[in-house]
Amino acid sequence: MVTVEVRNNDVNQALRRLKKTLNREGVFREMKMRRHCEKPYEKRQRKAREAVRRSRKNRSRLLSGKL
Repeated sequence: MVTVEVRNNDVNQALRRLKKTLNREGVFREMKMRRHCEKPYEKRQRKAREAVRRSRKNRSRLLSGKL
């Protein structure tokens, strides 16, 4: 469960912070995926794409020295 504290009655800033946190956790991507039924071959393709994305991300982190 994600909680965001509203400071100085600034709801807009809290909303931006909430959206940023949810986006980082992948909630929006998952909601988009669950809008329709996914066939097994589409699921395999998506998993393969996600694996490639993760490997590229890890490789770029290793090369930049952030890990």
